[in-house]
Amino acid sequence: MGIANYIKEIGRGSQGARALNREQAADLFGQVLDGAVTDLEIGAFCLAMRIKGETAHEMAGFLDATHQRLHTVPAGAAPTIVIPSYNGARKLPLLTPLLALLLAREGLAVLVHGTATESRRVYTSEVLLALGIPAQKAIESIAPGSVAFVPTALLHTGLQRLLDVRRVVGLRNPAHSLVKLMTPVQGKSLLVSSYTHPEYAVSMAETLTLMGGNALLLRGTEGEAVADPRRTPKMEGFIRGQVVDHQDHQAGVLTSLPTLPAEIDAAHTAAYIRSVLDGAKPVPPPIAQQVAHILHLVQAL
Repeated sequence: MGIANYIKEIGRGSQGARALNREQAADLFGQVLDGAVTDLEIGAFCLAMRIKGETAHEMAGFLDATHQRLHTVPAGAAPTIVIPSYNGARKLPLLTPLLALLLAREGLAVLVHGTATESRRVYTSEVLLALGIPAQKAIESIAPGSVAFVPTALLHTGLQRLLDVRRVVGLRNPAHSLVKLMTPVQGKSLLVSSYTHPEYAVSMAETLTLMGGNALLLRGTEGEAVADPRRTPKMEGFIRGQVVDHQDHQAGVLTSLPTLPAEIDAAHTAAYIRSVLDGAKPVPPPIAQQVAHILHLVQAL
């Protein structure tokens, strides 16, 4: 069915819009990814979904279409940990690379994928480059005990194009939620994902359940999928769509704070991460707990 017919269904406002079923959502999103629609139609789709919001079945359909088209990372000898990184850092040091390297130190293959979605933020690709890990220029397998950063454009150019719409209209669209739920790898994998607002915790959990996903879902640090180094967030682990691990958020008054770099640029953040990996500074307890939860989930894959 043409995209115009779908827009008529989803574009009737917050009260009159009707949700698509999973198959319709897959058809619609496939057309968007394939570039079979005009820029005007993409804008209409993005604004309509921004007003209506995505249901779990719609997001599952969007993921179905995406997974059918992604260039995936080949399966390796160890399960792959998938960490989407799209928000970057604005106030705190970006410690997603620290999480990735701690997991690699445990012998896991770690895929970090992402792209810059806003200006004036520090992004994981910049910190990893400062640590001597440049972005891949072509998709390759990831050896156990190593970290690879794959730009979104390598996974699918149409998905990158949809993310870039935000720079034009200034609003998020379904792609910004989708990239935090997709698993662009072959073989066994565990997704480590995050949300920024409580309503996304509910919708993302519903989608993971519907898709039968393996994941650790948490309230991220500025939207990044790494635990806040100052306070342990709520975390939920999913294996084949079922909750099997749970961590309550840390309540009460904090008695101590980790020593974090005052400057959050890539160079200072990379220097701090090196000091933690070398043992000169301790791993922030919330991140150490996150690593422990991930290792526990990997054993259940």
